[in-house]
Amino acid sequence: QKWTEVAQDCTKAVELNPKYVKALFRRAKAHEKLDNKKECLEDVTAVCILEAFQNQQSMLLADKVLKLLGKEKAKEKYKNREPLMPSPQFIKSYFSSFTDDIISQPLLKGEKSDEDKDKEGEASEVKENSGYLRAKQYMEEENYDKIISESTKEIEAKGKYMAEALLLRATFYLLIGNANAAKPDLDQVISMEDANVKLRANALIKRGSMYMQQQQPVLSTQDFNMAADIDPQNADVYHHRGQLKILLDQIEEAVEDFDECIRLRPDSALAQAQKCFALYRQAYTGSNPLPVQVAMKGFEDVIKKFPKCAEGYALYAQALTDQQQFGKADEMYDKCIYLEPDNATTYVHKGLLQLQWKQDLDKGLELISKAIEIDNKCDFAYETMGTIEVQRGNLDKAIEMFNKAINLAKSEMEMAHLYSLCDAAYAQTEVAKKYGLKPPTL
Repeated sequence: QKWTEVAQDCTKAVELNPKYVKALFRRAKAHEKLDNKKECLEDVTAVCILEAFQNQQSMLLADKVLKLLGKEKAKEKYKNREPLMPSPQFIKSYFSSFTDDIISQPLLKGEKSDEDKDKEGEASEVKENSGYLRAKQYMEEENYDKIISESTKEIEAKGKYMAEALLLRATFYLLIGNANAAKPDLDQVISMEDANVKLRANALIKRGSMYMQQQQPVLSTQDFNMAADIDPQNADVYHHRGQLKILLDQIEEAVEDFDECIRLRPDSALAQAQKCFALYRQAYTGSNPLPVQVAMKGFEDVIKKFPKCAEGYALYAQALTDQQQFGKADEMYDKCIYLEPDNATTYVHKGLLQLQWKQDLDKGLELISKAIEIDNKCDFAYETMGTIEVQRGNLDKAIEMFNKAINLAKSEMEMAHLYSLCDAAYAQTEVAKKYGLKPPTL
C-alpha cells in the first residue's frame, strides 16, 4: 500500500516537471518494490539518460531490472522455442574441437556400401541396415537434419551401435539447443560400464559443457574430473576442461590442462592457440609488460607452426586488439577469412575492429551484414548489429535485430542476455515518446 502511494505522489511531481530526476528515481524504486518491472525500467531509463549515464545507483538498478526481465522472458520463451539446426560451418567447428571422438570419425571401409549415392543425395544402403551407420553417412554428406531420426532407429532397435547412437543423438540435441532431450541420452551412455571408454568420456565432456552453459560449474567440474579418471589418455578431456577453467578464471589450471592436451597430442593446434590465449590473459591482468611480450611471441610461434589453424589467428587478433595493434589484428582476421571463408563470426569480429580502430560505422556494419549473408543463423551477428544500431539511435532497427538473435539463441542463458538488450532498447523508445528524451548517439 505504502509503495503504491509513493508511486502516485511521484507521478504528480513528474506531471509538473517531467525531468524531475529525484521523483522519477523514487517512482522507479517504488515500482521495483511493487514488482512492476516494465514501469520500473522505463523510469530508471529516463533517470539514466537525464544523468548522462553518470550515476552508479541508477545504472545498477537498470541493470538489475533488465537481468530479471531477461531471465523471466527467456524462461518462458526457451521452453516453447522451435529447435533449429545451426549452420554447417558451426557444426564443423564444433566437431573440430574433438580429436578423440568416435562418432565424428569418417565411416570405415567395411562400414560403407560401395554403391553410388542415388540422385537425391540420400545415404546409400549401408551394410547391416544400421540406423547409426546411416546417420554417419548423412553426417559425411552434411545432411544433418536426418541424424536424430536415424540414431533413434538404432536406439529403438537396440542395435549393435546403441551407445554410439545415443551419443550422436545427444550431440545433435545439444547442437539444436535441446539440452533437456540430450541429458537422458548422455546419462545413459555415461552409466554403460561395458561401453567403449572413449564414448563415455566424450559424453562426460559434453554433459560437463552443458552444465557450464546452465551455470552449474560444480557439476561441470565433476564431469570433467570423472572423464579424466576413466580415460586419462584422452586429449579432448584436458582441452575442454582447459576452456572451462578459463571461463572460471582459473587461468593457471587452464594452462596445465592445455599442456597435458599438448603432451598427449603434440599436433593439437587448437590447444596450443588456446594455451597462448590463457597465458596472454594471465599476463594482461598483471602489471609486468614482459609476460605479455612472451605471450605475444607465443602466438607468433603457433601461427608459424600451424599456418592452417584459423583459431590461432583469431585468438591472436583478439590479443592484438587489446594491445591496440589494430592494423595487425585486421591482417590476422583476413588470414582467418582466407582459411574459413564460411565462418561468419570472423566477419563480426573484423567489423567490431573497424569501429574500435577507425570509428568506421559503415564499414563495421557492412562486414556484419556480410556475416549474416554467409550465415543467416549467426546470432552473434544480429546481436552485434543491434548493439551498433542502439549506439546510432536507430532503436526500432536494433529491436528487430535483437529479436532475430533471440530466436536463434542456443541456450536459455544466452536468450536472457539478449532479452535484456532488447528491453533496454525498447525502454529507450518509450522514454523518447513520453519525455522526448534521447541518449547521445554516435
